[in-house]
Amino acid sequence: MSGIIGKKIGMTSIFDANGKNLPCTIIEAGPCYVTQVKTRETDGYEAIQLAYDDKKEKHTTKAEKGHFAKAGTTPKRKVVEFTRFEVGNRKKFGETVEVDIFIEGEYVDVVGISKGKGFQGVVRRHGFSGVGDTTHGQHNRLRAPGSIGASSYPSRVFKGMRMAGQMGNHRVKMINLEILKIVKEKNLILVKGAVPGANGSYVIIERWS
Repeated sequence: MSGIIGKKIGMTSIFDANGKNLPCTIIEAGPCYVTQVKTRETDGYEAIQLAYDDKKEKHTTKAEKGHFAKAGTTPKRKVVEFTRFEVGNRKKFGETVEVDIFIEGEYVDVVGISKGKGFQGVVRRHGFSGVGDTTHGQHNRLRAPGSIGASSYPSRVFKGMRMAGQMGNHRVKMINLEILKIVKEKNLILVKGAVPGANGSYVIIERWS
């Protein structure tokens, strides 16, 4: 798995060669800096650590400052490890990774943190329809979950019961998204379809080899 770190800019749409309007997400990907190269001999596995997006030094610990200074770059906000970089795209310590590691038309996976929606009931969280019929005294049960289990047996609520709770703010991976366009001079990648997360949130673009 090789890839790059990016930031979701927003959504737009473009036309393909046949005149079809395709919805797509704009991602500002890189440039990312190789801040560490892990090997099987020293770390037990092979990986390349990429860092993205500058942050102020006053918000950086001394250990982080030393780590980034060793790679010859300024402190970064987002650090991610990638494994199995292809031989042709394998980067060395201190080098940069840019959008040119991808080509238009290939398919990638995009990982992001979904929008947090707070504590939600079963109607919004799980798509329950509610009671619906307001007769027979059902005046306050329109969005209620209903029964969650029997009484004497099993005398407990089964694990995994769909109930109200915190919704969103989860790690979500969208697989097999097509790269529609790459704007190298602006470090932009346009992928077909939607990508999890709010505008401005970090995403990880992965290619499985």
